[in-house]
Amino acid sequence: MTGRATDGMAEVTSEEELRELIGEPARHVTTKSRASLHTLDREWLAHSPFCLVATSAPDGSCDVSPKGDPPGFTRVLDDRTIALPERPGNKRMDGLRNILGNPHAGLIFFLPGRGDTLRINGRARIVREAPFLDEMTVRRHRPKLALVVEIEEIFHHCSKAFLRSRIWDPASWQPDALPSRARLAKALDRQEDTLEFLEEYYGPSYAERIYQG
Repeated sequence: MTGRATDGMAEVTSEEELRELIGEPARHVTTKSRASLHTLDREWLAHSPFCLVATSAPDGSCDVSPKGDPPGFTRVLDDRTIALPERPGNKRMDGLRNILGNPHAGLIFFLPGRGDTLRINGRARIVREAPFLDEMTVRRHRPKLALVVEIEEIFHHCSKAFLRSRIWDPASWQPDALPSRARLAKALDRQEDTLEFLEEYYGPSYAERIYQG
């Protein structure tokens, strides 16, 4: 009889133990976080086409949702407030439902080809109408909702994880190592659909429908 996968694990249960294992951060690391946008932060947001938004429900369950649009899709409302459009998706609303019960959110903004990132932590709320929604129109799609984040902490993060993973290095890419999106859907969550239908659905025309509700 085989043992459980967790057998033999030594768990860390205190911050003191963590510090003993990891060590103390350098002073510039502990003091780099700020509570408002610098001009360089604004420039980063103006060039970023993609971010990840992490949220947590009141019961502690978590979600991380990708958000992407043309560069500059994140609107800077003032030095401590940003807004992101909510585009059509799968309608699960995992992150949005979390925010209704727990406003705390963490965001990481990426620049393609860059290993460093911009991180923002703050309090989020969902708005259904605001003057800036008109400015978020893309391909004639004006978002029905936007995520407004009041910044509590902002800082830039180094590129070590990106260098280790070689994520931007085309020589490391293996997009065909796993089944296509259509085959994954057929195997995992859309068994009732034919593979032919799914291959067409996720085919070249998929990109033309990304702003359709």
